[in-house]
Amino acid sequence: MQTPILGSAYVARSVNAADSRMVNLFPEVVPEAGKQPAFLNRAPGLRRLATVGPGPVRGLWATQITGSDGYVVSGQGLYKIDTSYNATFLGTVSGSGPVSIADNGTQIFIAADPDGYIYNMSTGAFAPIGDPDFPGASTVGYLDGYFVFNEPDSQRVWVTSLLDGTSVDPLDFASAEGAPDQLLSVNVDHREAWLFGTGTVEVWYNAGTADFPLQRIQGAFNELGCSAVYSVAKLDNTLFWLGSDARGNGVVYRANGYRGERVSTHAVEFAIQSYSTISDAVAYSYQQEGHKFYVLTFPTANATWVYDAITGAWHERAGWNNGRFVRHRSNCQMNFNNEIIVGDYENGNIYAFDLNVYADDDQPQKWLRSWRALPTGTNNLRRTAHHTLQLDCESGAGYVDPALALQPEYTSPAQQLLDGSAGMAIDFVSNTVYITSTATLPYETPVPQAMLRWSDDGGHTWSREHWTSLGAIGRYGKRVFWRRLGMTQKIRDRVYEVSGTDPTKIVIMGAELILDGTSS
Repeated sequence: MQTPILGSAYVARSVNAADSRMVNLFPEVVPEAGKQPAFLNRAPGLRRLATVGPGPVRGLWATQITGSDGYVVSGQGLYKIDTSYNATFLGTVSGSGPVSIADNGTQIFIAADPDGYIYNMSTGAFAPIGDPDFPGASTVGYLDGYFVFNEPDSQRVWVTSLLDGTSVDPLDFASAEGAPDQLLSVNVDHREAWLFGTGTVEVWYNAGTADFPLQRIQGAFNELGCSAVYSVAKLDNTLFWLGSDARGNGVVYRANGYRGERVSTHAVEFAIQSYSTISDAVAYSYQQEGHKFYVLTFPTANATWVYDAITGAWHERAGWNNGRFVRHRSNCQMNFNNEIIVGDYENGNIYAFDLNVYADDDQPQKWLRSWRALPTGTNNLRRTAHHTLQLDCESGAGYVDPALALQPEYTSPAQQLLDGSAGMAIDFVSNTVYITSTATLPYETPVPQAMLRWSDDGGHTWSREHWTSLGAIGRYGKRVFWRRLGMTQKIRDRVYEVSGTDPTKIVIMGAELILDGTSS
């Protein structure tokens, strides 16, 4: 029978109800003529491009005018990079948190909350905004020649002078007073300024009036606010944000017209609302091979969630550190030099998201998928004997490292492996590697492995890992399977989990499970 390995992440409040975790894998739908209607693809790895400044990378920006320069706020420095990723220091930016950036074709406005800075791309001049009427800026956008920004800790939205971010008229502000909440963030989309408060959202447009050019759009008032200043991101021709209102927090919305439409699931909301802090969430978006991803990181919770606007599926994106999943290293994004570039939250590294790289810079990238063995609604609560699980995947990809790929797969008798001190034992009949200890192996195998374990109590406790080969390079017909998987116990339910850390291509089309039921 086909066991339902495909799908998206959904770990419910009770793992007995749903325990479908997905980390560093995302689904892609095959519209026609595919082996299966969908498959799971490995998330992109991080290919280091350069180290810019001391870090962390607080913001990235690529202008749409020339495309020959990118801009990086790293630590307390602003840097310009060329297409060879050579960096030039431009000036000092205060603070240590995320920054918001916009440009008008000549000037780049950096909102560092509360300070603001202007870099003139034509003259190379960089300086803090010195106008005495400048009240400070939390976030900034660009609309019809104006920089639009919100004043920190207030309800006020401001505009600069037309095509001049260094000049601010003391009367060029208005208040988002549809509700008595604080204005957190401004984002300009489709030539309209979206003003995100803690409990509401207002949308304004350029009416061209003399004193202050922006006016509210009648009826474009949403009683859904924003939980985190830097959670707002453009994607799929609209806006996404982490929501908040008078009834609660921690729901992810996308704008549908002028109203917020929920895109998070109960499982994602359960995870988010269990975090002690969500107000520090940061988000960015990117598109790669047609997938449109909204990437939402919770620094305090050390977790990253990703929503694909094309499939509507969620997954976790994570680093692997000291034997556990941690937040993804990416902090912000720009599309520059034909690369999707992200910045590191901890140092000055900038990386390319590369679907042909299977590690996070010099660290391993662990992928994981857990799922219920039986399709929804088919568990009759009887014990079952599980004989074989075969992973329908692309085998024979081998290691990415060419030096390792040249080595043959280990097939000779393995007396040293059968020795318990080696740390594992091989069952040659089932082609399964069993972990027996944590001792160092007497050799390093060049063949990528997949690791399987299972839970017979709905996902509360797990078996030991069982390893099997994904095939040396060129062995495209290699079967990836595990045998003699035992009989379900206790609540007569089984959850499988397959994972791996080796630097190899991972594409999973499905899984076939052979089992027998009993009458008890």
